[in-house]
Amino acid sequence: MMPLLTVFTPAYNRAHTLPRTYESLIAQDCKDFVWMIIDDGSTDNTAELVREWKKQNSGFEIIYIYKENGGMHTAHNVAYENIVTELNVCIDSDDVLAEGAVRKISEKWKAVGKRNYAGIIGLDADFEGTIIGSGFPEGMLETTLTGYYAGGGLGDKKLVYRTDVIKQYPPYPVFEGEKYVALAYKYRLIDQQYKLAVLDDVLCNVEYQADGSSGTMYRQYLQNPKGFAFWRKICMQYPESEKRLFIDCVHYVSSSLIAKNLCFWKESPCKGLTLLAFPAGVLLTGYIKIRAR
Repeated sequence: MMPLLTVFTPAYNRAHTLPRTYESLIAQDCKDFVWMIIDDGSTDNTAELVREWKKQNSGFEIIYIYKENGGMHTAHNVAYENIVTELNVCIDSDDVLAEGAVRKISEKWKAVGKRNYAGIIGLDADFEGTIIGSGFPEGMLETTLTGYYAGGGLGDKKLVYRTDVIKQYPPYPVFEGEKYVALAYKYRLIDQQYKLAVLDDVLCNVEYQADGSSGTMYRQYLQNPKGFAFWRKICMQYPESEKRLFIDCVHYVSSSLIAKNLCFWKESPCKGLTLLAFPAGVLLTGYIKIRAR
């Protein structure tokens, strides 16, 4: 019988943290899942670790896929091409699946899965159990990710998507020489048609690494300007709020300047606001270059 869930883990040189992810999967009291590791061109001993784990009787299937290094979004593309279960969730290679998370996802989906939700939104917490950002408002049963943040929600949340829904939307674009496109691109498109069922429980415990994307954001702005400009255009097409729309215009100007795209005004979905945002975009570009040193 096909498992309900695929837990997929993009990994790049995370052999030192991946074992704790594996241990958290072994500890699950419900094994109705497969684990898919997308190795994004690792040069450490990730492959050897996974080979040993596949020999063990873990109670769940382990799928290992190696690809050339292309960044997190390309690993997600490969995952979505290969996932066949009804639901999927990404657990990063430095994080752990919270105690009982698979069971909680399964129980929630049995309760709401016939209501045409795109999936489930749950909570992230740190390793001490403190919720990342804010929780869900009391009584909230459903939301979009955009709507949650527009309503004042804060911090990363754990997203469990229907595989058939996430495959309806285009893959993350790949820009030559760049390795970053916001994962929220797909989520923002899904928000236009579907809502998520709220599971007010911790599904993942996270630890942000100094060399992870969160800790190197200013350098990423400089290294991946086309990817960031693409994301800002999506945000301008489907704005979170009026205030956020102007901020996205400022970032769009900045990323376009860094990319040396002189046609950015013509390509903007919000030409008037982009023009108004130009001075702030110039200032932001200078700030990013200083912070990235």
